[in-house]
Amino acid sequence: MANIASTTASAGTDVTARALREAVFAGLISLGLFVLFVGLKSDQNIRNELILNQRWGLLAIFVIVAAVGRFLMVAYVQPAMARRKAAKAEAEGAVKEETFFTRHFSKIAIAFLILYPPIVLALCMATGSGIQGSLKWVDNFGIQILIYVMLAWGLNIVVGLAGLLDLGYVAFYAVGAYSYALLSTYFGLSFWVLLPVAGILAGFWGMILGFPVLRLRGDYLAIVTLAFGEIIRLVLINWTEVTKGTFGVSGIAKATLFGIKFDASKDGFAAMMGLPMSSAYYKIFLFYLILALCLLTAYVTIRLRRMPIGRAWEALREDEIACKSLGINTVTTKLTAFATGAMFGGFAGSFFAVRQGFVSPESFVFLESAVILAIVVLGGMGSLVGIAVAAVVMIGGTEILRELSFLKVVFGPDFTPELYRMLIFGLAMVVVMVWKPRGFVGSREPTAFLHERKAVSGSFTKEGHG
Repeated sequence: MANIASTTASAGTDVTARALREAVFAGLISLGLFVLFVGLKSDQNIRNELILNQRWGLLAIFVIVAAVGRFLMVAYVQPAMARRKAAKAEAEGAVKEETFFTRHFSKIAIAFLILYPPIVLALCMATGSGIQGSLKWVDNFGIQILIYVMLAWGLNIVVGLAGLLDLGYVAFYAVGAYSYALLSTYFGLSFWVLLPVAGILAGFWGMILGFPVLRLRGDYLAIVTLAFGEIIRLVLINWTEVTKGTFGVSGIAKATLFGIKFDASKDGFAAMMGLPMSSAYYKIFLFYLILALCLLTAYVTIRLRRMPIGRAWEALREDEIACKSLGINTVTTKLTAFATGAMFGGFAGSFFAVRQGFVSPESFVFLESAVILAIVVLGGMGSLVGIAVAAVVMIGGTEILRELSFLKVVFGPDFTPELYRMLIFGLAMVVVMVWKPRGFVGSREPTAFLHERKAVSGSFTKEGHG
C-alpha cells in the first residue's frame, strides 16, 4: 500500500512539474507571437507622425492567460479526459439508453425555429424596443445562420457523403445569386420562377466542374475546385458588361407572398393586414422562407441517402477502388454528387440575392468556401444535426461578438470585438479539433443495416471521414 501511495504521489508530482514546464513554454511562445501585434500599436499624432503606443498590460494578460490555460490543460483537463476515456472503454459493452431529448432533438429544434420569430417579437415588445428591435435577432441570428446551414448541408453531399473535397463551393453560391440578380433585373422575372432556375444553373455548373475532376482525388481535387471558385469570381469581376464588375448588381427585386409585396403601398402586406409599416415583416417572411429551404435540403438529403445513389456516394467515400470493383459507375456517382450539392448552393445563392438586394464579387471570396467547409468538418461529416449545431456555434458566435460591448471595459474603449472574430474563430476551430477530432457528431448510422440499426462510433472511422 505504501508503494502504491508513493507511486501515485510521484505521478502527481511529475504531472505538476510537466504542467509548470509547458506553462512557461506557452507563456514564452505567446509573448513572442503577440509582442508586435498586441504589445505595440501604431498610431498617428497630431502632426501626422507615426508613433508606437505601448500596451504592455494587455500583452501581459495574453501571456498569463496562455500560461495558466496550458497549466490547467496539462495538470487537470488531460488527466480527467484520460480517465473518462478509460471509463468509456470499460463501459463500451453497456447499452446506452436514449433520453427523450436525444430521441426527439430534431423535432424540438424545428418547433423552436418555427416559434422563434414570435418569441423574439414578444420579447422585443416587452422590453420596449418595438417591432424594429426584432430585426437584428431575426436577421443576424436567424436568417444568417440558416443560410450557412443550407450551404453546409449542400456541401455535405459532396464532402460528407461522397468524400470529394471541394474548396470552391462558393462558386455555385455565386452562380445562384447572380442568376437571380441578372435575370430579375433584365427580364423582370419573379423570385418563385427564378429559384428553381438558379438551382438548375448551379447544378449544371456543378456537372461542368465534375467532368475535369473525375480522375482526381485528395489534394489534387481540392486544388482544382479551388481554382474553379477563383475563376468564377474573376469572371464576375471582369465581365463588366453583364455583371457590372466590382460595382455589383443593385436594386434586386424582393420576394413576394402570393403576389403580395412587402412595401409601403396600399396593396402591401402591412396595409392589407392592418399593421403598422415595418421592414420586420419582410425579414420574418424571409426567415420562414429560408427555414423551408433548409428543411427541403435536409429531407432530400435523407431520402437520397436511403436510395441506391446515396449508398453509392457512401461507398465512393469509403473506398473508390472497392466501389469500382462492385460495378458502381463512379463517373455518374461523382457527377450526381457535384450537381446535387451545387443545386442547393444555387438555391441558397438566389435567396441571398433576395435578402441583400445587392450582390457583388466581394461576397463570394475563398474565405466563404473555407467557412462552409469548416462548418461541415466541425459538425461531423455526414451528420445533418452536427453540421447545424456547428453553424449555430460558428456563425452565431461571430455575431454575438458584435454585442459584447462590455469587453471594452477590460481591453479599453478602443477595443473592437468584431475585429478579432477571425482570431477567435481560428482558436475555436483548433480547440474543437483537439477535443472532437471527428466533429461534434463523430458517429454515424449506415443507411444499410442487418436486423438492427446501430451507430458506428468515430473510433472505427478514419479521421476526417465522418
